[in-house]
Amino acid sequence: MLKTLKDLFDGLLSPLALTQAQHCDDDHALQLATAVLLVEVMRADATFAEDERDAIRRALAEKFALAADEADRLTELAETAARQATDLFAFTSRIDQCWDMPAKVRMIELMWGVAYADGRLSDHERHVMWRLADLLHIPQGAYVHARMRARQAAGLGDEAS
Repeated sequence: MLKTLKDLFDGLLSPLALTQAQHCDDDHALQLATAVLLVEVMRADATFAEDERDAIRRALAEKFALAADEADRLTELAETAARQATDLFAFTSRIDQCWDMPAKVRMIELMWGVAYADGRLSDHERHVMWRLADLLHIPQGAYVHARMRARQAAGLGDEAS
């Protein structure tokens, strides 16, 4: 199964390939798009903490029922795709088109989990999260509640803002 995933992901590495197949039944492209957005949150921080990378792997394993080695490989592929991407629209549009609102809100919550994984939230991470939520058409209230749930799950308690 891992070889099959690798072969499929190898064909999806470029954002161009991702935009050429905008079908919602392409699970591998949706997995890669999801992984890229999680990686973008990690990349928003000045330093790449291993806690953030672990949060990405856990999020992918939870969201797509992946084995640990599959989540590792998907994370590696997403890091490469994120470095090569010129924008995030190819990734966000696929998720926005294919997922219903509860799934997109859960995605935002998982992204907040990556942002909070190192125990702090930078202004740039906050900005990236806002931008991604906007591209996914997440209502402000759902965005705030997802953030609060992720913050509590990270053991950081309540916050004033």
